[in-house]
Amino acid sequence: MAESSEVQHQLEKLLLGGPRRYTRLEVAEKAGVPEERSRRLWRALGFAAAEDDEVVFTDADVAAMRTADQLIASGLVARNLEVAVTRALGQHLSRLAEWQVHMLWSLIAGKPGLDDSQVTKLVARLLPELEQVQSFVWRRHLVAYAGRAFATDEDLEARPQVVGFVDMVGYTKMTREVDEDELSHVLDAFESLAAGVIADHRGRIVKMIGDEVFFVTDSPGSGAEIALTLTERASASDDLPAVRAGLASGRVLSRFGDVYGSVVNLAARLTSVARPGTVLVDRELAAELEPLPEYELRSRRPVAVRGYNRLRTSVLRRAQDGPSGKFAEAQERAAEAMGLPETIRPADEPDGPEDLTLGSRRRRRKR
Repeated sequence: MAESSEVQHQLEKLLLGGPRRYTRLEVAEKAGVPEERSRRLWRALGFAAAEDDEVVFTDADVAAMRTADQLIASGLVARNLEVAVTRALGQHLSRLAEWQVHMLWSLIAGKPGLDDSQVTKLVARLLPELEQVQSFVWRRHLVAYAGRAFATDEDLEARPQVVGFVDMVGYTKMTREVDEDELSHVLDAFESLAAGVIADHRGRIVKMIGDEVFFVTDSPGSGAEIALTLTERASASDDLPAVRAGLASGRVLSRFGDVYGSVVNLAARLTSVARPGTVLVDRELAAELEPLPEYELRSRRPVAVRGYNRLRTSVLRRAQDGPSGKFAEAQERAAEAMGLPETIRPADEPDGPEDLTLGSRRRRRKR
């Protein structure tokens, strides 16, 4: 492949839909958008600020700026929210673009000997297909969310939901013990598992935060199934460390694809005090799950975490997963006092909590 700068120039022209020919002030003038608003929107999209005399914009930029202004003028986007909406759009699409560039680069790197022309033709062929898939996925999500919106009288921005976090145990230690390829494999396996399970039970991933998935769902039963299934499948996997989960139920604020509120903080705190292989739920969700015969809830002693002096929690399990009655309660108290993971029984003779990490699992199998 020839000089990377030449390839970059060709790809830039292809992706931008034409050559760079305008300054920021010229874009604002041609689009009929006030100069200050064009500056705010450009920065909110996550793009580097351009000097007033810097020729970096194309005809597509003019059209996009004009369209954005028309959406605001139509009332679809409130003027006091235009920057926040633009920022959310820029942040989400920036992550998508980064992933797609990595994917394209891997494809090109796997075809040694391609010249500039061949690389450009390859990208030109794939670009419409990527756009078509993105449009399809976006429309399907619009249909799904619109169906929920029109089926309820609740405020979609502030309504009761189940919030959950599931994270991998021993992740920090694992990053020091495995190479980049193995770490990438673990993260891909976790993301794939989480995405599949959450979709199967009609939840929504709010975000993946490294070793943790943050999700919401409308149904207590769906939230319970997601958390339990993820802990079960991680425990059974040779490619993943054990996970732990925290669930809480209550009113949350949904804003630009993210979720906020005390319920989110509570679910995160529950995850931080859960033992490996355990699903902890708050009192509100425990009360909602109590009538469901497929689950079993066991109260734990109150714990102190940041923001909560006496946090009352319950361990969520599938019904009849283990002993019940007074013996189970005594066993639960003993395990809690010893700091043992929820899924370990005395007969397992654990060496310690780290035995549930990926590396220790592999070491035990080698023995």
